[in-house]
Amino acid sequence: MQDELKNSVNTPESGTEKEIMPSLQELLKAAELQAAEHHDAWLRAKAETENMRRRAAEDVDKARKFAVENFASELLAVKDSLEAALAVESPSVENLKDGVELTLKQLSAAFGKFNLHDIHPMGEKFDPHQHQAIQMIESDQPANTVVTVLQKGYRLNERTLRPALVMVAKGKNA
Repeated sequence: MQDELKNSVNTPESGTEKEIMPSLQELLKAAELQAAEHHDAWLRAKAETENMRRRAAEDVDKARKFAVENFASELLAVKDSLEAALAVESPSVENLKDGVELTLKQLSAAFGKFNLHDIHPMGEKFDPHQHQAIQMIESDQPANTVVTVLQKGYRLNERTLRPALVMVAKGKNA
């Protein structure tokens, strides 16, 4: 019985083999076409991803190079004012003082526009995130209170760029 089955399957005259063979070949061709389509789609997606990655890297590089462009543009007016003050042949002390005050206002406006604020902590409690204590001195102020500001600090948004250099009260019992 098994021999009969083998003979019926293996003989080319068998009707079932003729029916099976073309459908398997058609399925194989369809699968190969589908595989080629998927491979092509994968190659296109890979190329698009590489292009996006390259464009993103270029954008980051440009952002890094030109991050301070707006800030620098604001500072140009300050530089122009300083150069104009130096170009005056016989300035009076009063005119120089007025010019310096106006230039300082321009600089302060540029700082404010970009959220760059000074830290002047006189009388405040010492904060190691914003202040750098240079010395502790005797004072009537409560302990750890800033009693002298030697140099203002600066903060960009909420990040301290430069801490204020301060002297801090020791306290009465220290």
